[in-house]
Amino acid sequence: MSHAPSLNDPLSRLFPEFLEEITGNEALDWVRERNARTETFLDSPQTDRGAQPAGHNHPLPTLNQLENQILEVLDDPGRIPAVAVRGDYAYNFWTDGDNPRGLWRRQLFTTYLEGSDEWDVLLDVDALSKAEGKSWVWRGAQMLYPDYKRALITLSDGGSDASETREWDVTKKQWLKDGFLRPQAKGSLNWIDLDHCWLTQPMGPDSTSPSGYPLEARVLRRGQALEDSALIYSAKPHDMAVFAGQSRGPHGTRQLIVVREDFYTQDTYLIDGGAKEALSAKPVAIPAPRSSEVTPWGEWALVWLRDPWERPEASESWTAGTLLALPLTEFFDDPHSTRATPLFSPTENEVLEALTATANTVVLTTIRDVVSRVAVLTPPSESSTDPESTGQENVPSTDGSQEWARLELTPPSTTSPYLTTSVGAVTPLEDDRLWVVTSGYTQPSTLWLVDPGKQVEDPDDQWMLVRQAPVLFDAEGVRVTQHFAVSQDGTRIPYFQVAKERGSLPKAPRPALLYGYGGFDVSLLPSYNAITGLAWIEKGGVFVVANIRGGGEYGPQWHKAALRENRHRAYQDFVAVARDLVARGVTTPAQLGAQGGSNGGLLMGNMYTQYPEDFGAILCQVPLLDMGRFHTLLAGSSWVAEYGNPEDPADWEFIRTFSPVHLFDPEVDYPPLMLTTSTKDDRVHPAHARALGYLAEAANKPVLYFENIEGGHAGAADNRQRAHNLALGWEFLWRALAGPGALDEEHEVAY
Repeated sequence: MSHAPSLNDPLSRLFPEFLEEITGNEALDWVRERNARTETFLDSPQTDRGAQPAGHNHPLPTLNQLENQILEVLDDPGRIPAVAVRGDYAYNFWTDGDNPRGLWRRQLFTTYLEGSDEWDVLLDVDALSKAEGKSWVWRGAQMLYPDYKRALITLSDGGSDASETREWDVTKKQWLKDGFLRPQAKGSLNWIDLDHCWLTQPMGPDSTSPSGYPLEARVLRRGQALEDSALIYSAKPHDMAVFAGQSRGPHGTRQLIVVREDFYTQDTYLIDGGAKEALSAKPVAIPAPRSSEVTPWGEWALVWLRDPWERPEASESWTAGTLLALPLTEFFDDPHSTRATPLFSPTENEVLEALTATANTVVLTTIRDVVSRVAVLTPPSESSTDPESTGQENVPSTDGSQEWARLELTPPSTTSPYLTTSVGAVTPLEDDRLWVVTSGYTQPSTLWLVDPGKQVEDPDDQWMLVRQAPVLFDAEGVRVTQHFAVSQDGTRIPYFQVAKERGSLPKAPRPALLYGYGGFDVSLLPSYNAITGLAWIEKGGVFVVANIRGGGEYGPQWHKAALRENRHRAYQDFVAVARDLVARGVTTPAQLGAQGGSNGGLLMGNMYTQYPEDFGAILCQVPLLDMGRFHTLLAGSSWVAEYGNPEDPADWEFIRTFSPVHLFDPEVDYPPLMLTTSTKDDRVHPAHARALGYLAEAANKPVLYFENIEGGHAGAADNRQRAHNLALGWEFLWRALAGPGALDEEHEVAY
């Protein structure tokens, strides 16, 4: 067949068929040959490696040296061990140089708060991999309430989304003989009680979606064969996936079944009670809009709206992005006229980013112009009789009959105005204590234990400093600023710029790297990335993060503004930031690189094919690139709501305008391109990256290709692989963007 690009047939394969055979011999031979070329080229002598940054008298590290520096950061022993508190113990999963696949371990919670590094190892994944001849990657442990003596441990062979789950005896530190076992597949196994679990698992040709996710929710009894498990709910063939699990809280136990038609449409079903009720009672749907995210919490249904909600019977109207609380029993009985309490209403520049439930409170994390804020809300039955004594404010309901108390949580003074605050419940079945992590581009993560109900005179006394991550790159003189570019339709697009202030550096445009994602309602918030600091900022490079439409930085409308036929807006936003950087004198097109992965890889593919003159290099990671066939490859059909359906002629008319494989033109001069992916990625098919690599190579364009054999969608299965992948990418970018003389011109820059 001809491999010439075609804009008329979305299903035409524009690359050799063998490249779509993930582990075919011919495909892997093609991959290994290009991997070797890439590694050889990027490991060439230092004289070919670009300019020295001004003020630096030491030589740039070789590829191997850079990889080792990155690995030291990834394995740094001073990292904060994130924990899950279960009973008296804090549980942590830890990787380092001696344990690349990791240790599942624990220590007393009181000991953890004291800062101890003494841990009791429960499971050594490296030893397990060696013993079983597998390349196991940890996917988590779910422990059985209330004594936490049993765990369901999930592992992936090589890092793919497909995984298996086994039952572990925590006390004896061994697999339970004849315990629960879910074989490798895309699915899940979740506790109900000692003898029952929720099972979602492919059980035949009609039990999975086109994306490969399970469509059945089953209850599996101990000792029962999977095929004999009780079918509780079966979704429609066109649905995307089913999730089943259990919710516990002070108000009792519930079973939850969530049926997703797509990423943005779902139904949430409840069954009050435990295993007996799960096996006998019919799941009942919460009568909320299907486009909303619904969280049943105690006596309330928390409804987070993605679309406006008109409720004429209740004389209410709510905008997209609003968070509502409705009394759950009343809502079931009278879904049309039950009055709602708005817990959060979005503004032009502030939206809800996340919610966290504790025993008695709902914690809201909002972002205002991409900077975090946190508030703790307490429902009427739990609210203080004297809100002023705790600094609370009241949130009235629509009819004024119910008031939720509101308390703002402000971290103690920090060195940066641009911080991200992340919140998690410590022991949500017992109390209202919170883990709070603060992080910024130049500020390492800080872990706090916060008790919002603690009676204190000074609000800072509510915050207990638990751990602080080390400084892992030289941020002296590094300044973080926020700017706004104007997109083609006049929309203001925020972006962060992280760079050393001038000092010894010349007043000139510098190598700059622009990072973006722009999809699936994902927000890019400030965070500490020591590897970017080490490999780019320390060298004098400018690092930029673009908060383009398609993301969630300004709520559902920001995301929906770049869906389907409006996808081009995300790309126009990104290039608007690129051009603003040039207009401000920060960089030049020849010195400006772009980086993104997954949906961000699709973004990079469009920068490469639609705006080649605006960039000096493109790093495109685990990407979607063939938008004519994406829905036929692995999990691709689950993204039709985001991009459209190529087999619908009306949809194909706009999809083909942002399909990089179809837009590639052999006659165009493209900037240097590096493509990375993973053979084990069973979410985004490696054929996407292979296809564009093949086309660019055939047209004699400057292109490097690297495909890690393991790693799944994350691209790497352990820190050594991750360090190698990262070193290749950073080396490529510096060579392409910091050529001889790149830092020598004298120009004023508006920082």
